[in-house]
Formats: sequence, C-alpha cells, structure tokens
Amino acid sequence: MKDEIAKVLGMMEEGKIDADKAAELISLLKEKGESTKKVKSSNYLDKTLKIRIQSHENDNVKVNLPVRLCHALLKAGHGIAANIPESQKYVKDLDVDLILEAIDQEIDGQIVDITSGDGDKVAIFIE
Repeated sequence: MKDEIAKVLGMMEEGKIDADKAAELISLLKEKGESTKKVKSSNYLDKTLKIRIQSHENDNVKVNLPVRLCHALLKAGHGIAANIPESQKYVKDLDVDLILEAIDQEIDGQIVDITSGDGDKVAIFIE
C-alpha cells in the first residue's frame, strides 16, 4: 500500500492529478487496506484450536475448538471466574491475557509440545 500511495503522490507532484484527486485516491487505498485486514482477521478466527493428549496407557484425547469460540469464552469466562472464589485454585496460574494476546496476534501452528517422563504427550496447535 505504501508503494501505491507513493505513486499517487508522484502523480500529484508531476501535475497529472490535483491535490483533491490525490487525497481521494489515498483515502480509497487506505479503505482497501483496512478491509483486507478485516478479512485476514476473520479468516484467522475461523481456524481451529486443536488439543491432542496421548498417555502412555493409551488414553487419547482430541479436542477441536473454533478460535472464535475460544476468544469469546476466554473474554467472558475470565471475568466470571474472577468472581467465583472456588475457581481461583484452577485459574490462578492461567494467564488469560497472554492467550488472548496470542489470538489477537494471530499465532499459527504448534504452540505447545510437551512430553512427560513417563511418555504422556500434550500438543496444542492452531490450524
């Protein structure tokens, strides 16, 4: 987009277009850029958070959650959990803001890969 704006400014300097036309074209370029960003974010929220757990005893867990749902639940649930005294022992070490920031930054791929000493495996990724 910067290159396109530079071209518009160059055209104005060369006298090919006036300042009003340049401002109109730059405004349209910025609107186009913002709509592209919205589409990208929407596409990211359509991805899935996948949790895979495999125990050495062959107990397997597969969880698939839409990123959009995770985002909404984390935002709503964190405020609710803070008001329930019993929940503190479950969420005290959970940094919900960090998880929300990861979603806002559109982190993709594997984000957790743990293998315990007795062979249990936990993997979390976004696809």
